[in-house]
Amino acid sequence: MGNKVNTIGVLTSGGDAPGMNAAIRAVVRTALANGLKVKGIRRGYNGLLEEDIIDMDNRSVSDIIQRGGTILYTARCLEFIKPEGQDRGAEICRKHNIDGLVVIGGDGSFKGAQALARRGINTVGLPGTIDLDIACTDYTIGFDTAVNTSMETIDKVRDTSTSHERCSIIEVMGRNAGYIALWCGIGNGAEEVLITERYDYNEQRIIENIIEKRKIGKKHFIIINAEGVGDSYAMAKRIESATGMETRATIIGHAARGGSPTAIDRLYASAMGAKAVDLLCEGASNRIVAYKEGKFVDYDIEEALSMTKDIDQYLYDLSKRLSR
Repeated sequence: MGNKVNTIGVLTSGGDAPGMNAAIRAVVRTALANGLKVKGIRRGYNGLLEEDIIDMDNRSVSDIIQRGGTILYTARCLEFIKPEGQDRGAEICRKHNIDGLVVIGGDGSFKGAQALARRGINTVGLPGTIDLDIACTDYTIGFDTAVNTSMETIDKVRDTSTSHERCSIIEVMGRNAGYIALWCGIGNGAEEVLITERYDYNEQRIIENIIEKRKIGKKHFIIINAEGVGDSYAMAKRIESATGMETRATIIGHAARGGSPTAIDRLYASAMGAKAVDLLCEGASNRIVAYKEGKFVDYDIEEALSMTKDIDQYLYDLSKRLSR
């Protein structure tokens, strides 16, 4: 257990995600309701080291719950990976009387929070990433919005793909995590789902599948390609050359990060933000808030970072069965 907190800081770090503003709003208003002061740290750990720190009140977070992105901005900070940067960050927290810190981000952000906890700053992390790749939680802030944005875009591409009787390769975000691709593969009725966790790079099998299905009257194909697999434009050229079927690549890209968050991302992010403040008020530190088996829980950061996560094999097999 850490020390009693009087002033809570909040920052967003790494990639932005829809729902981060809902989490910030919940942190600020829950802290104020508990009689605490709140300071917003802009641009993540970069902003901490640059002392880009502002006072926040209830009005600071008015009319933001429906907005995508993060009002505190975000950035990656290589300097904070080093012990010298972490020492300085803890000193700056103390200088501004920040004795509790809520960090909204991914695994890299949590390592920074862990470093500050070891230096006497009470910290709680919230899983903010569209990738759904944080092992300790079944939900991450922004995933639901990102997968719905991607799904809606793929539906539109399918319309034109059907009209032109073509094959469409649609690349979705997820870096080395295939959760968006898998969910879209099932939700959009794709013929192929390529994810880094399972793809064997046997492109010839895909080509043969397209050729065989065209023989029995299949007119168009949708291939969902995870960002970590990539190579979508070159893949489209190779498939078109091998099959004779017009093939186009579409990369959804950062559009998936934006947009108004869904109800789930607003509700769950709000609950996580409030729970983070509750934990700090209890004197907890070095914790990560998670959603596990239908409940909001928390883990020690070191324990959480040691966990591993894999794609649900049942869902992956289902994507194959339903594509026949």
